[in-house]
Amino acid sequence: MSHIAMCGVPAVSHVLPSLDLIRELVLRGHRVTYANGTTVADLIAPTGATLVPIESTLPIADNDWPDNPIGAMRVFLDDNIQALPQLHAYYDFDPADLYLYDIGCYAARALAESQGQPIVQLSPTYVAWEDFAGTLPGADGFGTVFSDWLAFNGATTTNWETFMGRPSRALALIPRAMQPFANQVDEQAVTFVGPCLGPRESWTRPHGDDKVLLVSLGSAYTRQPEFYRQCVAAFGNRRGWHAVLQIGKYVDRTELGAIPPNIDVQPWVPQLAILEHADAFITHAGMGSSSEALWTATPVIAVPQAVDQFTNADKLVELGVGRRLDAASATAQILWQTLEELTGNASVLAHSAQLRAEARAEGGTARAADILEAILL
Repeated sequence: MSHIAMCGVPAVSHVLPSLDLIRELVLRGHRVTYANGTTVADLIAPTGATLVPIESTLPIADNDWPDNPIGAMRVFLDDNIQALPQLHAYYDFDPADLYLYDIGCYAARALAESQGQPIVQLSPTYVAWEDFAGTLPGADGFGTVFSDWLAFNGATTTNWETFMGRPSRALALIPRAMQPFANQVDEQAVTFVGPCLGPRESWTRPHGDDKVLLVSLGSAYTRQPEFYRQCVAAFGNRRGWHAVLQIGKYVDRTELGAIPPNIDVQPWVPQLAILEHADAFITHAGMGSSSEALWTATPVIAVPQAVDQFTNADKLVELGVGRRLDAASATAQILWQTLEELTGNASVLAHSAQLRAEARAEGGTARAADILEAILL
């Protein structure tokens, strides 16, 4: 039995992608600890991993991120600077045989390098490619602080851009189809294992409805009452359609007015379970949602809100399985017209089926666990 440590950040979209892999490692007899915030303890507990509580300074609760990319990167750096001593406080006395880390918790790489232990990044989104240019205007001062911190803490990789964006070993928990410039990725370092999706909550398709539509903007960018009102107007009382509308924690259903009987409004839903039944998916195009759409062969209408979602939305269109709308122009009429065209398009359905087969062939949880166990040998 080996001690495997997973280190993450308390953002739902960063925790969910690796949970089934963590569960599988526990089932295979490994002792797994999971360093993360107590706010995600309920997500981690069912895996059987032992929570190592780590305080985080990330603005997860109010989603108040700086608009400036360097400002957002500095928020993550500051969080990692204060998290590293917390990781040392536990893992210096109980070091792991193998460290795993989310892209947001790169302090774990500094810890592992200082201990001389193997470490693997679990990436919930796309990875850097050969010609990827990650440097942003104004990053010089940020890079100096970052590199100095690495050197002071005993990391063997002291170039901040390499440390942050070029892991020595990584598992990409996404379909390879979602990776920009996939042919330029160093696959000696990165392995695409596809989504690691295991048992989730169940969902029963309502009787008497011909088609199911899921509308969800994920967990973070859900403060969109006007968009939800447009969805109610677009899909309410449409014969033969049942729409599930996830509105998150920032919007109250009373803000949407009268809700037609064919629309189910909830703050949170078992997304993957619904997608197994859904005929279409309106999504913010976060990587987790995009991957689940390909996994279930569900055509998408992408309404990106921030960060990588715009790139993901364009990728889904390029793959022939979706349409992209900007939030400001997503009126009830356009939403309905787009849904009709999408679900009646034979080419979209064919591409969706092909990409589902490719994603599932990448191996998922079992292949990822096999790779990690081989590193332990």
